[in-house]
Amino acid sequence: MKERILNYRLRVDNLIKTGNSEIDWESVRDEHLAQISFFQHERLVHWLVTMLVAILTFIAVGIYIVSGAIYVLALVGILLVLLVPYILHYYLLENETQKMYDQYDKILEIIRDNRDGWASIGD
Repeated sequence: MKERILNYRLRVDNLIKTGNSEIDWESVRDEHLAQISFFQHERLVHWLVTMLVAILTFIAVGIYIVSGAIYVLALVGILLVLLVPYILHYYLLENETQKMYDQYDKILEIIRDNRDGWASIGD
């Protein structure tokens, strides 16, 4: 997923940099909205999993504090090993999705500029 979202965002960045008026920006916008939707869903699922693992980690720490059982620390360790990568992956998904929102705004600007340019030529 990491590679997919990074490659897609870079491809759209390069497309926006060209600003080519011959590109069908309406189709680019529609595809971009679909991709944002996919990544938003992925982000939601990862947020839910991250929260579940975080809650389980806190519960395990609480059990250790109350019971003092050393073997519970193994569970805490396992959960922390899971929690850190989940947090990092969620961080990536959140930031890249936010960047895609900015890209969407730029695509809308290009569409408006192209429409305004055509309108002024026809006047």
